[in-house]
Amino acid sequence: MNLELRVNGTDVVRDVPANELLLDFLRERLGLTGAKRSCDVQVCGTCTVLVDGRPVSSCCFLAADADGRDVLTIEGLADRPEFERLEEAFTRHAALQCGFCTPGFLLTTAALLESGEDMSAETVRHALAGNLCRCTGYRGIVEAVCELADVAA
Repeated sequence: MNLELRVNGTDVVRDVPANELLLDFLRERLGLTGAKRSCDVQVCGTCTVLVDGRPVSSCCFLAADADGRDVLTIEGLADRPEFERLEEAFTRHAALQCGFCTPGFLLTTAALLESGEDMSAETVRHALAGNLCRCTGYRGIVEAVCELADVAA
Protein backbone atom coordinates (compact mmCIF):
# COMPACT_ATOMS: atom_id res chain seq x y z
CA MET A 1 0.00 0.00 0.00
CA ASN A 2 1.10 3.56 -0.59
CA LEU A 3 1.67 5.40 2.69
CA GLU A 4 1.75 9.19 2.89
CA LEU A 5 2.43 10.85 6.23
CA ARG A 6 4.43 13.58 7.87
CA VAL A 7 7.28 12.43 10.14
CA ASN A 8 9.02 15.05 12.26
CA GLY A 9 7.78 17.78 9.95
CA THR A 10 8.86 16.09 6.72
CA ASP A 11 6.47 14.59 4.19
CA VAL A 12 7.17 10.90 3.65
CA VAL A 13 5.77 8.66 0.92
CA ARG A 14 6.60 4.95 0.90
CA ASP A 15 5.13 1.70 -0.31
CA VAL A 16 4.64 -0.60 2.71
CA PRO A 17 3.02 -3.96 3.40
CA ALA A 18 -0.42 -3.57 4.98
CA ASN A 19 0.72 -5.39 8.13
CA GLU A 20 3.90 -3.36 8.79
CA LEU A 21 4.06 -1.84 12.26
CA LEU A 22 4.76 1.85 12.70
CA LEU A 23 7.74 0.97 14.93
CA ASP A 24 9.35 -1.10 12.17
CA PHE A 25 8.56 1.54 9.56
CA LEU A 26 10.24 4.26 11.62
CA ARG A 27 13.28 2.21 12.64
CA GLU A 28 13.96 0.18 9.50
CA ARG A 29 12.75 2.36 6.66
CA LEU A 30 13.48 5.81 8.07
CA GLY A 31 16.40 5.05 10.42
CA LEU A 32 14.67 6.70 13.38
CA THR A 33 15.79 4.43 16.20
CA GLY A 34 14.71 6.45 19.25
CA ALA A 35 11.55 4.37 19.67
CA LYS A 36 12.60 0.99 21.03
CA ARG A 37 11.10 -2.49 20.80
CA SER A 38 10.59 -4.09 24.20
CA CYS A 39 7.28 -5.63 25.26
CA ASP A 40 5.38 -5.73 21.92
CA VAL A 41 2.07 -5.57 23.85
CA GLN A 42 1.56 -1.85 24.65
CA VAL A 43 2.57 -1.90 28.31
CA CYS A 44 6.12 -0.50 28.57
CA GLY A 45 6.08 2.74 26.55
CA THR A 46 9.57 2.37 25.06
CA CYS A 47 8.09 2.50 21.55
CA THR A 48 6.02 5.63 22.21
CA VAL A 49 5.69 8.18 19.43
CA LEU A 50 3.12 10.91 18.96
CA VAL A 51 0.53 10.54 16.22
CA ASP A 52 -1.40 13.76 15.70
CA GLY A 53 -0.07 14.89 19.08
CA ARG A 54 -1.20 11.86 21.06
CA PRO A 55 1.06 9.14 22.47
CA VAL A 56 0.73 5.75 20.80
CA SER A 57 2.55 2.45 21.19
CA SER A 58 4.16 2.09 17.80
CA CYS A 59 4.81 -1.62 18.46
CA CYS A 60 1.08 -2.30 18.03
CA PHE A 61 0.14 0.55 15.68
CA LEU A 62 0.04 -0.24 11.99
CA ALA A 63 2.00 2.07 9.73
CA ALA A 64 -1.09 2.11 7.49
CA ASP A 65 -3.06 3.69 10.33
CA ALA A 66 -0.62 6.63 10.24
CA ASP A 67 -1.54 7.37 6.61
CA GLY A 68 -2.30 11.07 6.25
CA ARG A 69 -1.27 11.80 9.83
CA ASP A 70 1.52 13.62 11.64
CA VAL A 71 4.07 11.49 13.51
CA LEU A 72 6.59 12.90 15.97
CA THR A 73 9.49 10.80 17.21
CA ILE A 74 12.08 11.67 19.85
CA GLU A 75 14.41 12.75 17.03
CA GLY A 76 11.83 15.33 15.93
CA LEU A 77 11.13 16.45 19.50
CA ALA A 78 14.87 16.93 20.05
CA ASP A 79 14.87 19.47 17.22
CA ARG A 80 12.15 21.58 18.84
CA PRO A 81 12.88 24.55 21.11
CA GLU A 82 10.93 23.07 24.05
CA PHE A 83 13.19 20.00 24.15
CA GLU A 84 15.90 21.82 26.09
CA ARG A 85 13.42 22.60 28.87
CA LEU A 86 12.37 18.94 29.06
CA GLU A 87 15.97 17.74 29.01
CA GLU A 88 17.03 20.15 31.76
CA ALA A 89 14.14 19.17 34.06
CA PHE A 90 14.77 15.45 33.61
CA THR A 91 18.48 15.98 34.28
CA ARG A 92 17.90 18.20 37.31
CA HIS A 93 15.60 15.59 38.90
CA ALA A 94 17.77 12.58 37.96
CA ALA A 95 14.79 11.30 35.98
CA LEU A 96 16.90 9.07 33.78
CA GLN A 97 19.55 6.46 34.18
CA CYS A 98 20.06 3.95 31.38
CA GLY A 99 17.94 6.02 28.98
CA PHE A 100 16.07 3.14 27.35
CA CYS A 101 12.66 4.44 28.46
CA THR A 102 13.49 8.16 28.30
CA PRO A 103 12.28 8.89 24.74
CA GLY A 104 8.83 7.50 25.56
CA PHE A 105 8.64 9.49 28.78
CA LEU A 106 9.73 12.69 27.03
CA LEU A 107 7.21 12.32 24.22
CA THR A 108 4.42 11.50 26.68
CA THR A 109 5.41 14.53 28.74
CA ALA A 110 5.44 16.80 25.68
CA ALA A 111 1.95 15.61 24.73
CA LEU A 112 0.69 16.15 28.28
CA LEU A 113 2.10 19.68 28.45
CA GLU A 114 0.55 20.56 25.09
CA SER A 115 -2.83 19.03 25.97
CA GLY A 116 -4.14 22.02 27.88
CA GLU A 117 -5.45 19.72 30.62
CA ASP A 118 -5.81 21.05 34.15
CA MET A 119 -2.65 19.76 35.77
CA SER A 120 -2.18 18.07 39.09
CA ALA A 121 0.29 15.51 40.38
CA GLU A 122 -2.42 12.90 39.85
CA THR A 123 -2.89 14.00 36.22
CA VAL A 124 0.87 13.65 35.69
CA ARG A 125 0.99 10.18 37.27
CA HIS A 126 -2.00 9.05 35.21
CA ALA A 127 -0.47 10.37 31.96
CA LEU A 128 2.82 8.56 32.67
CA ALA A 129 1.16 5.26 33.61
CA GLY A 130 1.79 3.78 30.16
CA ASN A 131 5.55 4.16 30.49
CA LEU A 132 7.70 1.81 32.56
CA CYS A 133 11.17 2.49 33.95
CA ARG A 134 13.26 -0.23 35.51
CA CYS A 135 15.99 2.10 36.83
CA THR A 136 14.78 5.31 38.46
CA GLY A 137 11.88 4.38 40.72
CA TYR A 138 9.71 7.11 39.12
CA ARG A 139 10.09 9.78 41.82
CA GLY A 140 12.48 11.87 39.73
CA ILE A 141 10.39 11.44 36.60
CA VAL A 142 7.19 12.56 38.34
CA GLU A 143 9.03 15.48 39.98
CA ALA A 144 10.47 16.60 36.63
CA VAL A 145 7.11 16.47 34.86
CA CYS A 146 5.34 18.19 37.77
CA GLU A 147 7.94 20.97 37.63
CA LEU A 148 7.37 21.33 33.89
CA ALA A 149 3.59 21.40 34.46
CA ASP A 150 4.06 23.87 37.34
CA VAL A 151 2.33 21.67 39.93
CA ALA A 152 3.52 20.30 43.24
CA ALA A 153 4.70 16.70 43.14
